[in-house]
Amino acid sequence: MQLRHLRYFVTLARLRHFARAAEACGVSQPTLSAGLVALEQEFGRRLIDRDRRFEGLTPHGEAMLPWAQQILGAMGAMTAAVAETPLEGPFTLAAIPAALPLVGRFGAVLLAANPDLVLSVRSSTSRAIDHALTALEIDAAITYLDQEAPAGMHAVPLASEDYLFLTRRGGRFDDRTAIGWDEAVAQDLCLLDESMLYRRLLDRALAARGHTVRPRATADSHVALFALVASGAFSAIVPDSYAHLLTGLDWARFVPLDPPEPVRRMGLIVLDRDPPLPRARAALAAARAFMIDGTYQALPFSI
Repeated sequence: MQLRHLRYFVTLARLRHFARAAEACGVSQPTLSAGLVALEQEFGRRLIDRDRRFEGLTPHGEAMLPWAQQILGAMGAMTAAVAETPLEGPFTLAAIPAALPLVGRFGAVLLAANPDLVLSVRSSTSRAIDHALTALEIDAAITYLDQEAPAGMHAVPLASEDYLFLTRRGGRFDDRTAIGWDEAVAQDLCLLDESMLYRRLLDRALAARGHTVRPRATADSHVALFALVASGAFSAIVPDSYAHLLTGLDWARFVPLDPPEPVRRMGLIVLDRDPPLPRARAALAAARAFMIDGTYQALPFSI
């Protein structure tokens, strides 16, 4: 089996287009097609549904894809482990939207210890992070540790998280030091969409209090939510880590929710390998240096 044929297969599965896959692999389309045919002949199974265009993977192709991704990822990691002393080049860090405020401090610690690395940050869902780490498409991720945590990962806690009610200043919440959940849910809310783990956890917390939230608007990024709240037409329920970033903006008013929910731990996760991958080892060292007195803590904010 030739690794380039596996690369053709994985690239086609990702791009779902023969011409674009050939271009990404740096070969002609007939060369890519011939390599895929050779791969199918070697396994004695049809891996790709195609007519004049790519239509999808067969069940055999779907079964083969994660293994092909891991083989290519392992080869890349092995090459990097041999060649990179010290570590250099891109370091890909994925984070769920709720954890993005942590990437600045973590990235600073990582790059201070590894000055030849170039940090590449990717916003992602928790489910996509699980897949990308397993396929060795990313080096590390920051996500929740206690809810829907992926198996086969090594984790280091970085911070705790609480919910805050966010609204625009100049309204009836300016003099409030807290807001009840019943009142918060009754507002015109904008929230992350249900593909995001943060939203699923919030929905569970609300359901435990007998609420079903029906937001007036949803988005897949906190930046979009902040723009909606800044317009004055919406309020939101957001992680307190964003209050740390937005403190000082004249429009943003953060109000604690009463009673508070139990805090949720956020942390770094890497693939649990023995021996650990070099980039994973560097990420774990940075995460431990990130921690304050060996423990995680909530980020401060002001209301």
